[in-house]
Parts: sequence; structure tokens; C-alpha cells
Amino acid sequence: MTVATGFAQQINAVKQKTPATKTTATENIPFNPEVKMGKLDNGLTYYIKNNGKPENKVELRLVVNAGSILEDEDQLGLAHFMEHMNFNGTKNFEKNELVSYLQSIGVKFGAHLNAYTSFDETVYILPIPSDDPEKLEKGFQIIEDWAHNALLTHEEIDNERGVVLEEYRLGKGADERMRQNYLPKLLYGSKYADRLPIGTKENLETFDYESLKRFYKDWYRPDLMAVIAVGDLDVKTLEEKIKSHFGKIPAAKNPRERAIYDMPNHKETFIAVETDKEASFSQVQVLFKDYDSATPDLIIADYKHAMVESLFGQMLNNRLDELRNSPNPPFVFGFSYHGGTYARTKEAYQSFAMTSETGQLNALKTLLEENERVKQFGFFEGELERAKKDILARLEKGYKDRDKTESAQIISQLVNNFLEQKPVPGIAWEYTFQKEHMPDITLDDVNSLIANYIKEDNRVIILTGPEKEGIAKVTEAEVQGVLDNIKNTELTPYEDKEVAAALMTDVPPAGQITDYKKDEALGTTTLILGNGATVTYKITDFKNDEILFDAFSYGGTSLYSDEDYKATSFANGGLGEAGVNNFDKNEMSKILSGKMVNVRPSIGAYNEGFSGNASPKDLEALFQLTHLYFTALNKDKDAYNSYKEKQKAFMSNMMSSPQFFFQVEMGKFMYGDNPRYIGFPTPEDMENADYDLAYKKYQERFADAGNFHFYFVGNIDEKKLIEYSEKYLASLPATQSKAMYKVDDFRPLTGQHEKIVEIGKDPKSMVRMTYHGPTEYSEKEDHALKSLGEVLSIKLIEKLREEEGGVYGVGARGNINKIPYEWYSFNISFPCGPENVEKLTAATLAEVDKLVKEGPTDEDMTKIKEAQLLDYKENLKDNRFWLRTLRNADYQGMEAKKMLEFENTVANLTKEDLHNVAKKYLTQGYIIGIQNPEK
Repeated sequence: MTVATGFAQQINAVKQKTPATKTTATENIPFNPEVKMGKLDNGLTYYIKNNGKPENKVELRLVVNAGSILEDEDQLGLAHFMEHMNFNGTKNFEKNELVSYLQSIGVKFGAHLNAYTSFDETVYILPIPSDDPEKLEKGFQIIEDWAHNALLTHEEIDNERGVVLEEYRLGKGADERMRQNYLPKLLYGSKYADRLPIGTKENLETFDYESLKRFYKDWYRPDLMAVIAVGDLDVKTLEEKIKSHFGKIPAAKNPRERAIYDMPNHKETFIAVETDKEASFSQVQVLFKDYDSATPDLIIADYKHAMVESLFGQMLNNRLDELRNSPNPPFVFGFSYHGGTYARTKEAYQSFAMTSETGQLNALKTLLEENERVKQFGFFEGELERAKKDILARLEKGYKDRDKTESAQIISQLVNNFLEQKPVPGIAWEYTFQKEHMPDITLDDVNSLIANYIKEDNRVIILTGPEKEGIAKVTEAEVQGVLDNIKNTELTPYEDKEVAAALMTDVPPAGQITDYKKDEALGTTTLILGNGATVTYKITDFKNDEILFDAFSYGGTSLYSDEDYKATSFANGGLGEAGVNNFDKNEMSKILSGKMVNVRPSIGAYNEGFSGNASPKDLEALFQLTHLYFTALNKDKDAYNSYKEKQKAFMSNMMSSPQFFFQVEMGKFMYGDNPRYIGFPTPEDMENADYDLAYKKYQERFADAGNFHFYFVGNIDEKKLIEYSEKYLASLPATQSKAMYKVDDFRPLTGQHEKIVEIGKDPKSMVRMTYHGPTEYSEKEDHALKSLGEVLSIKLIEKLREEEGGVYGVGARGNINKIPYEWYSFNISFPCGPENVEKLTAATLAEVDKLVKEGPTDEDMTKIKEAQLLDYKENLKDNRFWLRTLRNADYQGMEAKKMLEFENTVANLTKEDLHNVAKKYLTQGYIIGIQNPEK
């Protein structure tokens, strides 16, 4: 359950008939004919769609058009508190029974079952099996209970105060402190500034029970609700369930008005400059608020206008990306868009940048200049054509995968339709419409937008960053000076340079495939190439427009000397920034416009390799990029320096974050004795990293393609893949080096140890417990230890959250590694108040001790087994799961086929298996790290 900042706009959806192919500007945007929408007599709206991915599952949502903006003065934080209470006792599910039941059918709390509260809405999320009538019925009973059957007992309200206060505590920190200072300017004159969903500590501690009950009575009512059901079940059955469960809820009598709150215009430019000693990042925000209230897109003219806005954003952000990749980048990253704000009724043109600690004014100047450059000179035809290609390529991907889209993705669009009246014409209509009408959009259409975006009133400038000795704080006068100077700055038009039409013009002579083998059980084919490289692929129909790619070769930085490793570690990430084949990143982006393809080389500790993806139509580009990263990686000091400066800017103040500082200190405590330990890089480390040596070592690591194993999973044209493997992979150089990674003698700290780190001004603590050490790898024990972590997570949520009210979240994870050395690890972590560290640590250890002495219960085993089987069934239809499984099995020298036996593995998992690993691995001492605030 989370608090979110929403940008909802309007309620009620409008269902329209699909127009003819030829449309007029005043026609309504059609409503997706595959979605059934209706309204019950009591005012409740519902949406239903049959969707087969994932199989045997239906996604349910209860959407309440009420959030924190509707709270009275005595209700601050109670919209979110009400969300929590729906998990703590309803008419048909007593306290903890709801979560426990869902866990018993494989639905995980947090990962699957969840909810969020925003300013304007509260949304409950429940995925449920659709192939079992009893489970389906209970699923609908649960969301019905959320709608009107919450018990709200005084005892449970008081018990939940601690959990919500822990969530409130988690949100404290530098960002929250700065936000409290700038929100009155950002939200000038608006009620939103006083209604952050988390509320106030004082009210959460002391509110009257009746205040919460009044919020539930006033706002949880059918006319403000939607029930959405999308999944692998027929529409008729789902509609009957909705009507039987929600039709009997009485309509509200004399309902309280559901007001819509505005954000008033203002003549001033508000400037907020906020700093904090614990701020990790420097940021710049510029908002030009619209004068008029936002209205939903309802007619074709609205949709076409949205298309023009999309092109504008694409082109401007392409320019900002080019600046980001320049030798002296003005920001780490920057972007602009026109869209929603906190208030439903207000949109704004917004620019954002993350900068160095001394670069805020320069970033602000750059953002404003680029907007002004568009205002003065507009965009150019080449930019427009590339933007059209990119947008249509993304739409085409969605269109091709329209019958393979996950229910959760579909349902989010319907939520937005109910809350904001956002159109839901369906991807088929959108792709067809945009493909037909995109060519008609002209430069004048796009260039005309900026005149309405940029203004000197109704403007807000926000700068946030670290308060640091030696760094002068930016003043409001300096910000105003930048704004004033823009008016007198002489700008030149953007220069849109011509680029090559293709990445490769000199195609190497094709190599050969010397052998191949099929694995009927896995459905894979493996090719042996003439240079020694191996290609394994699996053709699937899980997605129509997706091919995923991975590759590895043993070795990595483990083969570097200690000196070379330390000299190059922080430079390796910048090698790919130079581009390939004498094209820089900006040129590559232009060449690849309209293509859905991505390839990323990497050098890890024990391997080097690639990851990537492509649309089937762009598979050749993926092969070409891979070939070029082997043979033609550019060496470009300017590109590397750009990367280095961005990294320095990004990382320079991360250690200011107490939570991050604690992580780094724990890493140093456990791994610091390693001669190759490098820790978190300082700006000086980045400056001293050896790019020349890193480039040389990259060439060494990628000199022998014969060591590589390549993997492809997805909708593959087998003939083309074989052709491209011969042309672009079998032709790569090979030295037959047969490299293997090197394992040094160092092992992390083990046994019983304690490390306390005191940092941070907020009353926040973090507890981390690590059991780890050497072992002999066993697949059975690995599965058992992972399962033990799942069991302990359930028990700790019950104990630390539900019983003690001392944490918002807690988790445990276990596993056994085979590479680089055989090693077990079991970790427990939770945030809490400093006053509760000792008590909650003791409670945690008591739960661990109970598992060591008694093992898990039958109920525990049922819960984790059901969850594992549900995940497995979904994974079997997921390309990424298959890619990961095939690659990791080979990497670790294991049998991928064993994955097919997972159902039996789960069935054969016993309480004794978990009990045995608990006794074996959780009795050898643990390392506890505690972060406490400064005294």
C-alpha cells in the first residue's frame, strides 16, 4: 500500500461508437469496442474486457474517485489511512484473514495485492485466479467488502496507527523537507498544498475514530466508484459477478458534493531555491502553467492536438539528449513535456533537469534557451520525420502485440478513463488513425505550440540541491537574472546535420555454421559457428513484436591485475558512450530512428557480454550493432569526458543520503579487506579513471568472439536469424583463447559481527542482518533457502507489522550461489524508529529461532508453494524468463531442462527441507548493521 501523487482530472467515462475511417474534427474519439462499459442503478461504473494474458488470471480494481484533497481539517492523512484499514477487517474477512487467505492461493501481499492513495483517488489492486469459481467468488467478495463493508473497529484503528506512522517516517528526509518549502509556491492558492496524502504526524496520532468513519461514509459510495475486471474469463461471467456484488449497495442519500479543486493563476513568477545537507541530487524544474482549466480529450480534434504535442515533446527532448551527450553536458539529463500537475484542472508546460551541484543556473539557462530557440526558429523537417518514425514505431509495436498485452497494462488505461476521462479507443484504432493522419501534421502545426507554452507570468522555477560547505547557494536574484537575460540572448537556429542512412556499408564475408542441435523438451536450437561461438534461440509466440537478446563470455575484470582493475573500474561504464563505426551516439540515434532496437555491451566481474532487444523487423540492426561493438567501438575522449562529467554530477552528493551512506559503510565493513575493493566512486575517482587503459582492456575482452554464447528468445524468423548469425556473428574474429574467469582468495566477512552507523537528522533507523558463508552448492538447498526467505517474510510481516505496528515493510531473502564460488546468503532488512530497533531486532531473531527449532507450518508451506506455482505458470509464457533461464543455466554449468520439472520440485518440497536449511545456515552467526540518526 503506497501513497502516490496523482494527476487525475475528471470522472465519468463516455462510450462512443467507432467512427468511420474518414473522420471529422468534431466527431467523438471512439471507445474501445472490446471493452464493455456500464453503470449500475446505484451509480457505480464498471468496465470489463476478456484478455488471455496471463492465462487463468483476472485483474480486479476498485477505483474510488476520492483522495486526500477531500479531507476535512480533522481528517489529514485519513484517505490513505482508510486504504490501510480495508486490509484490517471487513464484514467477511476478519483481521489478517484477508491477506492470509490470498497468500494461501498464491497472491502475495505487496507484490500482487496492493493499493495506493493519491490526492484525487484511491485504487485497490487485486489479481485473482480465474480458473477456480470459489477463488473468483472470494475475489469479488473482497473488493465488495472494500467498497462498503470495512469494520473500522477502534482497536484495529489504533493498531494501524503505528504502521501508517512508519510509512510517514519513511517519507521523511531531505526531499520532503525541501518539498514542504516549495509546495506553497508551486501550488499557489490551491488546497493541494495542504493535502499531501500521507497527512500529518499529529493527526495520524490523535484523530478521532469518527473522523475516519465519516470519510468512509462520505466518499466510499457507488457514484464515486468503478469496478474494473480484465482477464482470462468471459465478459458475461464477470458482469454477473459485478452486478451481484455491487448492485445491492444502496445509492447514497443526500450525497456530499464531490468538489473539483482548482490551481489559481498568478501574475508573478515564483522562484523557490531550497537546499538541504542531506540532499543527494541537484535539480531544476520550470513550470509554465496554462491559463485555462484542463479539459479531457473527447473529440478527434483533441486527439490530433495530442499527437502534435507528442511530436513536439519528442523533438525537443531529442535536442536535449544531444546536449546531454556533448563534451561539456549542461545536465545529467533533461526533458520537457506538456501535461498534468497536482491539480486535476491544471496542466503546464514543464522542463526538468538533473545537474551538477554547481550547474543549476547553467542547466536552467540551457532549458530556457532551447525553448526560446524553438520559439524563434522552430523545428526542421528532418527532426519532424524522425520523430514521426519513432512514435509510429512504438505504436506499431503495441498494435502488433495487441492480442498479447498483459491485463494489468490494459486495466491502467481504464482506471484513467474513469478518473480523468482519458480516451480509450484501443491500440488498433490509435495505430490506424495515427498512421493515416501523422503525415498530415506539418512543421507549422508543431512550431505553433510553443507560443502558448512560454509565458512570463503563471510561472514557477524550483531549484533543489545540497547545502554544502564551499558551494554558494543560488539566490533568487540570480535565477531572475537568468530569466531576464534570455530575452536579450542572441540565438542561432538548431543545426540538423545529415547522417548516413545505415550503420554498416561494408558487410564482412559471412562465416559458417558448422553444427547445430535441437532440444525438443526446451524448444531450443543451438548453432555452432565456424569461429567457435555458440548461438541458442527459442522461438515463442508470447509477444508478436519482441525478440530479447543476451550473450556472455567468461573472464570479465577478474582477469585484470589488481592495478588495472582499480584503474579501469570506473571508466568501463563510459566505453559505449563513444558510439560505433565512427558514428557518435547522436548520429546513431538518428540513423536508428523508427527502429525498435537496443544493444548494450558490458564488462562484469566474471564475464563480458551483451544485452538487448529488437522488434522482429529490426533484428538485422541488432546483429549489426553487436558486430560493431566487437569490431568498431569508437575511441572518443570527448564522449568519455561527457560521461565522466555526468557521473561526477550524479554521484557527487549521493553520500549525503543517510540511507546510501549506510549501504556504502556496510559494504566496506563486509568487503573492505579485499585488495580489489574500490567502494563507491568519488568525483576524484572518476577523474582519475584510466579511459585509455579501459578501452585497451575492452578490446582484449572482446577480441575472441569464439568464447561467446549468444541467446535469442521471441518471435524469431528462423531463416533470418540463421542468415544474420552467419553474416554478423560467424564472421567475427576468434583466437580460440578458451578464457575462464579467475577467482581470488578473498572471502567476505562471516560470523557474528555488529556495525552501527550514526548518520542523518531524521528519527529513522535501518536494520540489516546477513547470514552468509561458504557451502557446497545444492539445487535442492538453494530452492529450500529461497523458500525459507519467503516463509520468514510472511512471518515477519505478521509479527513486526501487524502485531507490533513497528514497521511499514520487512523482507527476507535467501539463496546459494555457485559462481564465482559456492556461497550461501540470507538477508533480513527493515526500517523502523530508533526507539524500536532493539525490540524489533529481538522479535526478528525470535522468529528466526522459531524456524530453526520448529521449521515452518503446513499453512506456511501452502502459501509459498501456491505463490511459486502461480509465478512459474506465468513465467512459462514470458520471454525474459526463458532468456534468463537458458543463459544462467549455461553460465553456471547446470541443466536448463530441470526448470521444466519445477512443479514436481515444488510438490516435493517439504517442511523438513526448510527446517534443515534453517538449522544449517541460520545458526552460524550473523552480521547486523544498524543505521541510527546522529545523536
